[in-house]
Amino acid sequence: MGIIEHFSKAIFVDGIRFPSIKEADFYTRFIKPSGKRFEVHKSFELISKFPVGGYKQRSITYAPDFVVYDADGRIEHVYDVKSGINQRAVDTAAKLRFKLFSLKTGLPVEVVVPRKNDFKMKLYGFTTNRIQDPHGRYDRHGNMKRKKNGEPMYDYYDVHKSVNYDIRDIIGW
Repeated sequence: MGIIEHFSKAIFVDGIRFPSIKEADFYTRFIKPSGKRFEVHKSFELISKFPVGGYKQRSITYAPDFVVYDADGRIEHVYDVKSGINQRAVDTAAKLRFKLFSLKTGLPVEVVVPRKNDFKMKLYGFTTNRIQDPHGRYDRHGNMKRKKNGEPMYDYYDVHKSVNYDIRDIIGW
């Protein structure tokens, strides 16, 4: 396990700069032990710059926290580490970038939330949530949240203990 050095708000582990402890934690516990080739904050151009009148609009890029490759060098996982999977943790601008990335690459962005012994992984932007397992939504007192009609509320995500799973199986590719 790498030594974590904390300067300002950046965290350095194994000489890699992470902007948050959550990202450094995900790297240390899940990415590094996998032994897979990976890149941190690799930038992808989603929309090229284009002219509007006599000026140009800037391009739109997206830099996921981790891009993990399989043995053949193909992208296996694209991870974005967040503090939660709710609306506050994943805003509309992030969801739009995830969708543009999927349009360009054919792969979903996997939003991950590290926990004590595993991590939650959620896929956004699909027409149905049911491609992932339902988990009851609870308030801070441990009571299940319910809709106005009394039905239980669910979040849809998968729980993993390693990055050794195939995202293509989940999305039916």
